[in-house]
Amino acid sequence: MTNEELKELAAQLRKPSGAKGTEVAGMMNETNIRMTLHSIDRLHIQDHDHILELGHGNCAHLSYILQQKSNLAYYGLEISELMKEEAKHINQRFIENKKARFYLYDGQHIPFPGNYFDRIFTVNTIYFWTDPESLMSELYHVIKPNGKLNITFVQQDMMKALPFTQFGFTLYNNKKIEHLVETTGFKIAGSDSRREVVKSKTGHLVDRVFTTITLEKPENN
Repeated sequence: MTNEELKELAAQLRKPSGAKGTEVAGMMNETNIRMTLHSIDRLHIQDHDHILELGHGNCAHLSYILQQKSNLAYYGLEISELMKEEAKHINQRFIENKKARFYLYDGQHIPFPGNYFDRIFTVNTIYFWTDPESLMSELYHVIKPNGKLNITFVQQDMMKALPFTQFGFTLYNNKKIEHLVETTGFKIAGSDSRREVVKSKTGHLVDRVFTTITLEKPENN
């Protein structure tokens, strides 16, 4: 791929739009599904939980979330109008049953009151956070005491090998995440890494290691 094609792919991965965005969204769901399920599984969802996802894409995984326990409420936030509409189209039955709600946001401000969510997760979005410390503060505000936040990402060493990540990606490893967490009131409750072989966004098979880091908001906050 040319540099211009790589830049366009990077832009679509950040914020899918147009016909190409729909294609990229389907590809992202396919290549990231193991990461998404890993993040969901490590939330240890309980009955009646309010669950927030940042950057849900087309949210083809919503049925998996809602079958975890009973009386769950899912809230999705996206910076992409296209992805919000795709998610609403795919999950219309859950919206009608008042189990799911989808919203646009600016990628920075979480439009919910304090102590609202039991579980929050995000997969492959941290590379695009423009002000990570501020966003983490927002997440800390809206999560309940004892709530869990899962951040799932591909390790920096693996991401560096992908040619499109030079265009607007901020790469992370565990140490960088730990430094970010130190700026918040969150505590690291666990970390789990997996290795997989997937077809990359440029069509090549790649060997990658991804990690889910689980954070908790202490009871006394």
